Amino acid sequence: MTAIATTSNPEATAASVAAARRGRGVAVLVPCYNEAVTIAKVVRDFRAALPEAVVYVYDNNSTDGTAELAAAAGAVVRRESRQGKGNVTRSMFRDIEADIYLMVDGDDTYPAEAAGDLVAPIAADEADMTVGDRLSNGSYGDENDRPFHGFGNNLVRRLIRLLYGFSFEDVMTGYRAFSRAFVKTMPVMSGGFQIETEMSIWAVDRRWRVADVPIDYRDRPEGSESKLSTFGDGLLVLRAIASLFRDCRPMAFFGWLALVLALCGLAAGVPVVGEYLRSGFVTKLPSAVLAVAFELTAALSLTAGLILDTVAKSHRRQWELEVYRVMDEQVRR
Repeated sequence: MTAIATTSNPEATAASVAAARRGRGVAVLVPCYNEAVTIAKVVRDFRAALPEAVVYVYDNNSTDGTAELAAAAGAVVRRESRQGKGNVTRSMFRDIEADIYLMVDGDDTYPAEAAGDLVAPIAADEADMTVGDRLSNGSYGDENDRPFHGFGNNLVRRLIRLLYGFSFEDVMTGYRAFSRAFVKTMPVMSGGFQIETEMSIWAVDRRWRVADVPIDYRDRPEGSESKLSTFGDGLLVLRAIASLFRDCRPMAFFGWLALVLALCGLAAGVPVVGEYLRSGFVTKLPSAVLAVAFELTAALSLTAGLILDTVAKSHRRQWELEVYRVMDEQVRR
């Protein structure tokens, strides 16, 4: 049986952290699409930073020789034909077996030197997901020349804090580390760049332990182009937040919807009731019908929330049991 890193077993903790910093049991996951300018350097840097780790590059239909350059640099190269970072992440999480997973973009914007700091809290059993925070030290603002990206990141952070009560320092970062239990029990639903938001919300909703690790961000080198569409992908991220809120917190989602509909019904119905109390007649029949429709829809929304909340709690119980199974399996490895 593997020695478990705990506060009551400091020797095991120190040994686990030291081994993880060397890359033992660590899989470096690099999703790539047309990153020929930078991929070889990224692979070499992470092989040097984590010499015992295995670097996996998942090529997502690149046409510039990214896969060949990654293989020549020493990476294990696999291909994912379904376009989109979320699709690549789904395949990586399904296919690869490791104790700790470190995911990083192939654009050379994240420092390999910080890899040890990201995997250490996972190895020490202090976190289930660590987040490479580009914002708190100001490096992202200094390096990034796309102001709307910063605005979008802040907007998503505020929405997650409003809806879930948890404040991330950096939601959209592509530099993260995960425990095996996190990876093997997360159903990846996103197809594209919404995956970072989905992982963040999943971690908060499922009460995983999250740790922010400040890193120094650097902008893409000359000749390397971002595939992220500021407005197109930004709208997809906002839609993903709404969809995940509905699925994860149905009582809150449909409860708020019911409240809005009920208030609309009151706005339409109060004048009708006032007229009836004064005269004994209802002359504004369309307003009365509208008010009743709003109130009935509010009641249906509340009922849907109650039913779906029961379903969501049942799914959560099943997921908790699956987490126990995965963690027990890891201890026995």
